[in-house]
Amino acid sequence: MEQLPRAQRTQRAIILNLLCVLRASVANYLKNMITIYGIPNCDKVRAARKWLEAHDVEHQFHDFRKDGLDLQLLLGWVKELDWETLLNRRGTTWRKLPEALVKDLDQGKAFQLMLDEPTLIKRPVLDLGDGRYQVGFSEAEYEELFA
Repeated sequence: MEQLPRAQRTQRAIILNLLCVLRASVANYLKNMITIYGIPNCDKVRAARKWLEAHDVEHQFHDFRKDGLDLQLLLGWVKELDWETLLNRRGTTWRKLPEALVKDLDQGKAFQLMLDEPTLIKRPVLDLGDGRYQVGFSEAEYEELFA
């Protein structure tokens, strides 16, 4: 195999280094990106998304129904937030559950229910990208978070 001239090898090395830096920057940007989790037809999710857009807060939306719910994500939420905070006992999905599933509910049962049926999670869940989370929506709380 023919070796490239020294100038081309240097250019190639520079380009590869720049690509590595760019890839690391994009990964860091996405890691620190604000993500709002929920379902698009939820009133609170719509209000939160509208608030974020009106205040020019860059974010991405994760639709539980379309995009699913990852085990590691739910584990992280349960670790940072109390499972009682996450569990939505007011929604239609909760009311439709058989009594046997909700009887003697503990963290393990609640975790499995939320994993199986993500609409049992209070909405929206706002991931600020820095290890902080906000469950539910209120303008006052969002104003404080983004002050």
